[in-house]
Amino acid sequence: MDLTEDELLAAIRKVLSGTAPGVVVGVGDDAAVVEAGSGEQVLTTDMLVEGVHFDRGLSSARDLGYKAIVVNVSDVAAMAASPRFALVSLALPPDTDAAWTMELFGGMRAACDEYALSLIGGDLNRGEVAVVSITVVGEVAPGRAVLRSGAKIGDRVVVTGSLGAAAAGLLLAKSPPGRAVGSDWGRELLAAQFRPVARVGEAQTLAQAGATAMTDISDGLAKDLGRLCAESRVGARVDLGRIPVAESLGPAAEVLDLDPLETALSGGEDYELLATIAPSAVEGARAELRERFRVTLADIGAIIEEGLCAVDRDGREFPLEPKGWDHFERP
Repeated sequence: MDLTEDELLAAIRKVLSGTAPGVVVGVGDDAAVVEAGSGEQVLTTDMLVEGVHFDRGLSSARDLGYKAIVVNVSDVAAMAASPRFALVSLALPPDTDAAWTMELFGGMRAACDEYALSLIGGDLNRGEVAVVSITVVGEVAPGRAVLRSGAKIGDRVVVTGSLGAAAAGLLLAKSPPGRAVGSDWGRELLAAQFRPVARVGEAQTLAQAGATAMTDISDGLAKDLGRLCAESRVGARVDLGRIPVAESLGPAAEVLDLDPLETALSGGEDYELLATIAPSAVEGARAELRERFRVTLADIGAIIEEGLCAVDRDGREFPLEPKGWDHFERP
């Protein structure tokens, strides 16, 4: 590092300068001071560790900073809350220079501006690898948070957007350089991996439409559906033909040697919304999402009494294995 801690903090403070609603004291003191909202607070934290969640050789510092904020905003959004404030704890290895760090905070600031979020402080430290840990505080009207535990038998299982592009984007980033990186579908895959979108307004629309349970798809559709069902003490039947597989996986399949459907089911990092909703409310929610956000809503199955199962295009039913990302998966 080519700056002292105080010099680096002063530079970061300039990147984060500016007033924001609800912030009484921001960066620069022992702690931040914010105004309390009128609703319930929703808090989340997420840690990105070099070598586990990112590679500095694959991702720009700006993209990493942007994504670090978005993945936390997505957690808040999945409970139908609005993000308000963020804190960052950052560990930097000795070979990290000030320019990389400033680009990282530039990406964070860009994401905060996108989601009307205020980055109000945090902590800096030295580490063996780079670690970016973000905490986001959101707000939701009292009693209106949508949990994973509310799914009811007979509800439809719905998903926003399309799935699988982010996982394929990571494969593409790791592959040898070639024409695919400059193609339209290649750019789409890389954008999905390095510049994800948090569905804040979309989640609130689903909540208003009566969503009974909701989560974001961070570790894969199959795994996150399994978690939602476990919390709700129900099961689910999924129609594989209705899974919204990202179109860009078509041309990527041969180049990256992947199965589009399997990638959509278990790839992860899509940050789309997975929700359950009454059958009568699906069409209204779909129309609202299309009109307001130009986002699709796919009806992929139903909540059943127990078990996870899939139905293929030929009508054959078989168990759906909840595969996806697991930090502690046994070899």
